[in-house]
Amino acid sequence: MATATANPMTARISPPFLPSPGDLKQRAGAAAAAAAAHADAVDRAARFPCEAFAAARAERLLSLLVPVELGGEGASVSDVVDVCYVLGRACASTGMVFAMHQIMVAILVRHAFGSDWHRRMLRRLSAEQWLLASSTTEGTGGGDLRASACAVRLAGGRMSLEKNATVMSYGAEADAILTTARRAPDGAASDQVLVALLKNDYRLERLSGWDALGMRGTCSAGFVLKASGEPEQVLPTPYQEIHARSMLPIAHLTWSGVWSGVAAGAVERARGVPAQRARSSRRRCSDTRRPRNGRRSSTRSASRRR
Repeated sequence: MATATANPMTARISPPFLPSPGDLKQRAGAAAAAAAAHADAVDRAARFPCEAFAAARAERLLSLLVPVELGGEGASVSDVVDVCYVLGRACASTGMVFAMHQIMVAILVRHAFGSDWHRRMLRRLSAEQWLLASSTTEGTGGGDLRASACAVRLAGGRMSLEKNATVMSYGAEADAILTTARRAPDGAASDQVLVALLKNDYRLERLSGWDALGMRGTCSAGFVLKASGEPEQVLPTPYQEIHARSMLPIAHLTWSGVWSGVAAGAVERARGVPAQRARSSRRRCSDTRRPRNGRRSSTRSASRRR
């Protein structure tokens, strides 16, 4: 496992750059324009929508929910849902990745704000516009988010875990991952915690792929997640509470924004099909009226001479 030469959580952080108050709709529109321009290529090649997220980072959209005191904007979940709609309308994958990221940010803000370690993480997220992914499914759980096979192990003042993550979206592209695990090796499957892992804390070994039609750009695949870090990286709130109070409700809200945007975009494109066909038909008609090798012109000229 990679060993960092410096701990990014204790490194000196410059004062947060607070953007001047701007039009969130306009900023979301800039990211959506980049997403729309590459949406077809992203889904066709099943690649991460890097252009859209470069624009989202430039517009500082990834730290919307982070409190102002930590360099974010202190935006509401409602604001985030609006952005999910705009991005989903342009590119389904972009909207879904943005939604999943914001769910993790909301969890950190709601359930780990009293932790110095996680406050430093949120500050760095704001400063560097980190992208957060999640790992909540395992091969043995059948998709049950409230049961974990892997467990947090403590030894020598360090924390470690190894997880067979059945599906993880954009795991290889994320800057950090929040993952569920049992609190201890002898704990019940439902006695879960959530652990925040930075890029240099873990290694991913790909196991499988998933051809997620229409959302191939989420880069959802199966991985073995091997991680090591500090015990403080475990969120102080039990996952049972996080799941009920934040994970599920915020997921439903943000995903609804994405689905609504995807539907609106589909209707918009469908409405444009008749106009495109009409233009194509007019071009074909125009082509058939054009003289070919001067024959029609010669015929008409001969007719006039008679």
